[in-house]
Amino acid sequence: MSECKLDHTKEDVRNKYESQAGFLPEEMKTLFNQFFSEEHTQDLLNEVFHLLKKYDLASDEERNTRNNRLLLVLKNL
Repeated sequence: MSECKLDHTKEDVRNKYESQAGFLPEEMKTLFNQFFSEEHTQDLLNEVFHLLKKYDLASDEERNTRNNRLLLVLKNL
C-alpha cells in the first residue's frame, strides 16, 4: 500500500468501512463496532483507513494480509 500524507477522520474511516463491509469477513463486524465506539490516535485511524481502501479490489493474498493486520489492530485496542 502506498503511503498517504492525509489524516483521515473517524468519519472517513467509518465511511470507508461501510463501503467495504460486504467484502470483509463476518467476524470483523463486531470488532469494528467496538472500534468506532472508542477514540483512537491519528496514526491508527490512518492505518485502518488504508487497510480498508480498495479492499474489494485486492487479490485473495492481499486480502489475507490485510485481514491479519486488521484483526491484530482490532483485537488489541
